[in-house]
Amino acid sequence: AQEEVTMASAGNIVSIAGLSAASVTHTIASEEVKEPIKTTPIDPPTVAILLGVNDSPLKGKDGGTELTTAKIKERLDKEKLTNVALSINKGQGDQFEIMGRGELQLGILLETMRREKFELSVSPPRVLFQEKEGKKMEPIEEVIVDVDDEFTNVVIQKLTLRKGELREMKQISGKNRLVFQVPSRGLIGFHVEFAADTRGTGVLNHVFVGYEEHKGELEKTRKGSLVSMCEGITTAYALEALESRGVLFVGPGQPVYEGSVIGEHNRPTDLDVNPTKKKKLTNMRASGNDENIVLVPPKTVTLEGAVAYIQDDEIVELTPKNIRIRKKILEKNLRK
Repeated sequence: AQEEVTMASAGNIVSIAGLSAASVTHTIASEEVKEPIKTTPIDPPTVAILLGVNDSPLKGKDGGTELTTAKIKERLDKEKLTNVALSINKGQGDQFEIMGRGELQLGILLETMRREKFELSVSPPRVLFQEKEGKKMEPIEEVIVDVDDEFTNVVIQKLTLRKGELREMKQISGKNRLVFQVPSRGLIGFHVEFAADTRGTGVLNHVFVGYEEHKGELEKTRKGSLVSMCEGITTAYALEALESRGVLFVGPGQPVYEGSVIGEHNRPTDLDVNPTKKKKLTNMRASGNDENIVLVPPKTVTLEGAVAYIQDDEIVELTPKNIRIRKKILEKNLRK
């Protein structure tokens, strides 16, 4: 029950009327008070993405009901009232720039909106750099990892490749605790790899510590894409022929369109393919069916994994039922 009071102390939850712009770290006081209470500032955003409407040929066919820019803006304005760590600005055209404290925080917002029946397109994450005295500065995170002995070497190797510096290593409760300082850009996509490398037994935490001079370019291990050159339904016959070309993201019976990324090419370049090809009836053989074709299970595309995986010319298509990767420019001829 609510009760009107004239005084409240630390720990009390109170509701105050008449203030329109009060937020976290603000001091509410009478006009005679000139000095605000000292507070710990909120960590600045380190990663940004561009968010827009889903404009793919499958728009509105996956159970989404919130399909317009106005609906997205209304939802983001609502989010700003309660999520003070996010910064949301209007981007180019119908896009919105969302800045946050890492891909995990941004991923939570995207997954929440997806479950609320929004259909969205998401750009690759971009690290927010600063410039100081003519030098390029980047955000640095302190990463604390608790892992078993058998996974320690692979975690050290992966974080070192991401420009991480090992600052401390000790044993706590039967696990090895590793303390690194890693550029924020080096952590993009690392959570997925970390969970796989430690078989779900590792614990990872990270916190912003400040800006330091740019550490240099990261090694790129991403290969090219297998891109659909036509619209239709995938067939086992076509996918069987494509398995030798790389790792597939789709199975048979799934809708695709021109510009859909259906897998990762085993070479550095993109390859346009036809995943909807059917076995033709000829005088020499029957058309048959796909029941006897055994395919390797496709790689599961997760939200966090997809956002970290895409390149600058790709976007993630989010719908209530599916997570797809596609090219920004769908038409093959315009991408050349």
